Amino acid sequence: MQQTVPVGPGPLGREQVLAVTRGGARVELTPAALEALAASRAHVEALAAGERPTYGVSTGFGALAVRHIPQDLRAALQRSLVRSHAAGAGPAVEPEVVRALMLLRLSTLATGHTGVRPETALALAGMLNAGIVPVVHEYGSLGCSGDLAPLSAIALALMGEGEVVDAEGRRVPAADALAAAGLEPVRLAEKEGLALINGTDGMLGMLVMAAADLAALLDVADVTAAMSVEALLGTDRAFAADLHALRPHPGQARSAARMFAALAGSGIVASHRGPDCTRVQDAYSLRCAPQVHGAARDTLAHAETVADRELASAVDNPVVLPDGRVESNGNFHGAPVAYVLDFLAIPVADVASMAERRTDRMLDVARSHGLPAFLAEDPGVDSGHMIAQYTQAAIVSELKRLAAPASVDSIPSSAMQEDHVSMGWSAARKLRRALDGMTTVLAVELLTAARALDLRAPLRPAPATAAAVAALRERVAGPGSDRHLAPEIAAAEELVRSGALLAAVEPHLAAATPADESTLDRRNP
Repeated sequence: MQQTVPVGPGPLGREQVLAVTRGGARVELTPAALEALAASRAHVEALAAGERPTYGVSTGFGALAVRHIPQDLRAALQRSLVRSHAAGAGPAVEPEVVRALMLLRLSTLATGHTGVRPETALALAGMLNAGIVPVVHEYGSLGCSGDLAPLSAIALALMGEGEVVDAEGRRVPAADALAAAGLEPVRLAEKEGLALINGTDGMLGMLVMAAADLAALLDVADVTAAMSVEALLGTDRAFAADLHALRPHPGQARSAARMFAALAGSGIVASHRGPDCTRVQDAYSLRCAPQVHGAARDTLAHAETVADRELASAVDNPVVLPDGRVESNGNFHGAPVAYVLDFLAIPVADVASMAERRTDRMLDVARSHGLPAFLAEDPGVDSGHMIAQYTQAAIVSELKRLAAPASVDSIPSSAMQEDHVSMGWSAARKLRRALDGMTTVLAVELLTAARALDLRAPLRPAPATAAAVAALRERVAGPGSDRHLAPEIAAAEELVRSGALLAAVEPHLAAATPADESTLDRRNP
């Protein structure tokens, strides 16, 4: 049965957003939402009938807000606003981003603070439920006065203009898609064009999706890091809970516990415990993985807090207040979202950079503790994973560039009325690209660590890391002479993206119990 997400005056949860954007869930405006919409619309209509000019209701917009618009031109004003603002360029953004724009704008409408008619909100919900995805171009939002060009493309489709992708995946005129779905184009009334386009919904939707993606990737990073520690004959002692209690960051404790559990019962780790081992400390990329992964987790937790606050917000300008006032404000400024979108790009780059360093160690005979050069079958004849690490390095270099913040930039617009903008949409777009790169980097570490663990036979890896290897081996063959590596990287990426890797490993992590202190390696961690 298809899930239905109720949209009312209260906030949506992040899981509800994901259900609609990625899971295809339907939406339904609640009775409370319809009541709030009707009440705020009555205030707008009273102001529209009055003599006093009201911004957004009976005036122009932005730098043109000083012009009073007569009543017989106001419908044309709303249409002109949407048409002129649907000025995006570049490739179309992903359907999940467009669905996020639609859902989150609908959520703000449902608060009753925008002044749109109930039938306009119902039409937007109907378009979303019909699987109609307006064509939204990548460029056009400055992240201030909302994601204007992207949201305008959606409002344009609601009017029956522009292009959309229908439920069958065909790019067609919006009017045709609406007709096929049994929907009527909306003729916008006072305030409605402005209310449909003046929100930070695109950058917020991308933040919610990025947060979910990064949470999963950090879980993967703990697993691949543990595999690399094991393959490089590292110690599990550095991940013991008593050490991490000395620095009580919650993300660090979580990553350390996961890595410790991933190594529980490892025959490889057990093989080099005791006084015969001459190594004193592992390299930072092994020993400090919980500190880096944990800092990323805590950064993500802050970003999720911001996302939750934004999901509880009504972002529009002007807004309709319960006493009937229609007031201008600056809540459309994207800085709160832009900052955390930029912030997340930093740990994405750093976690990936650390993973690349672990991969490189496994390929270097001077540092790999007995593994063949580049994990090749016949070094010299075969190159093994040499160039897979090059691919990692190229991506990590790009991730460092993508970590440069977009939100520190501002290009004034609208004849200097909008003289400071957030660039939050741009921050969101580059974060999505960064997460794609991080996925590939972790996939290459997974491939390399699994191959190294196979080469440690007859020593056996831990149950959790062995499960990761087994999941990979269902898609990628084990060690052997050189093969075409690009398809294997792609297969490992899909294993990570699909959640299948974590599904294979997590039961073993949950089942792991802390090792008896007497069995722990006593090297200085």
